[in-house]
Amino acid sequence: MSPQPPTPTLPSWLIWWQRPFPDANTLLLPGRQPALVDTGFVGHADETAAWARAHAGNIDLIVNTHWHSDHVGGNSLLQAQGAAIAAGTPEAEAITRRDPGCCAAEYLDQPVAQYTVDVPLDDGQVLRLGDADWEVVRTPGHTPGHLALWQPEERLLVVGDALSDYDVGWVNLALDGPDAATTALASLKRMADLDPRVILPSHGPIPAAPAAAFAAALRRAQRLVDDPAGAVWYGARRIFAFALMIRDGIPADEVESYLHACAWLTDAARLLDVTVEVLAAELVTTMLRSGAIVLRDGRIHAAADHTPVAPEVLRVPYPRAWSATEPC
Repeated sequence: MSPQPPTPTLPSWLIWWQRPFPDANTLLLPGRQPALVDTGFVGHADETAAWARAHAGNIDLIVNTHWHSDHVGGNSLLQAQGAAIAAGTPEAEAITRRDPGCCAAEYLDQPVAQYTVDVPLDDGQVLRLGDADWEVVRTPGHTPGHLALWQPEERLLVVGDALSDYDVGWVNLALDGPDAATTALASLKRMADLDPRVILPSHGPIPAAPAAAFAAALRRAQRLVDDPAGAVWYGARRIFAFALMIRDGIPADEVESYLHACAWLTDAARLLDVTVEVLAAELVTTMLRSGAIVLRDGRIHAAADHTPVAPEVLRVPYPRAWSATEPC
C-alpha cells in the first residue's frame, strides 16, 4: 500500500473545528472583522458561541453555507450577541419573507431557532472575513441556496455539504425538482475546476488529497444523477439517521409511526411509488441490516458518532410560527 498523503496545512490566521453530528464543522476567522462560517446545531448553540468568543472575542459576521439545521443552529444566539448573518440570496429572501418552509425545518422535523439574514450573498461577491478576502461561489444542489467560499491566495475552499471525505450531499428531488442531482454535479465540477489546495468540508476530516476527493465525489454525484431512486433512498437514510441523533434514538415500537408522519418520507414514498408504510418498514429493516442504525435498550439509535442533545432544545417553533417582527 502506498502511504497516505499528509493533511494539507492550514494558515495560522484561521481556526478549524471538526465536530461530530449533529453539528457541522465550524470555521472561525479571527482578526479585525471576526467571522464564523456555520454555527452548528441549536442544541449546542451555547457551546458554539462560547468557543467563538474564547478564540476571537465578539463575532461580527456569520456566513452560512446553507440553511439546514446543523449549519444555522447558533445563528439566533450569536445574532442576539451582535453578529450579522450572511447567506445565499435564495435562502436569504425566503427567510426575509418568513416562508413556512424556511430551513426545511418542519419538512425535515429538525428544529431551527428564529433568525434573520442581514447580508444576501450572490455569486462572485467578495467578503472580508477576519483579515482575508473570500469569494462567494454559488453551488446549488444540496439546497438551492448552497454556497462555497474560495480564498484564492491560499487556495482554500469551504465546500459546505457538497462533498466530504466519504460522501456527497444528499439531494431533495421532491422539493427541488428532478434536476437537483444534475445541478449538484455541475456545482461539484465548478468547485473542482478551482483546483483547491485545501478542502474544508462541513462533515468529517479535511481530505488529505483534494484532487482524489473531488474525483470520488464526482463519481458518487454521477450515480445520483443516473439512479434517481437511489438518490431518494440516499436522502431518506441520511435524514432518518439525523432524526435519531437529535432525539437520542426513538423507541423501537414508535419508530415506524414517527416515520409515517414525516413529510420527507411521504414525498420519498411517492417518488418511489410505494406506500408510506412499506417505505418506513423497509428503511428501518435495511438500515438495521447494514449497521447504520442499531437497536439498543428498546430504542433505535443512529450508529454514527454523534453528540447528545438535550430534549428541551427541540421545542423551538417551526418557521411558520416565527414572529414577523422579532429578529430572533
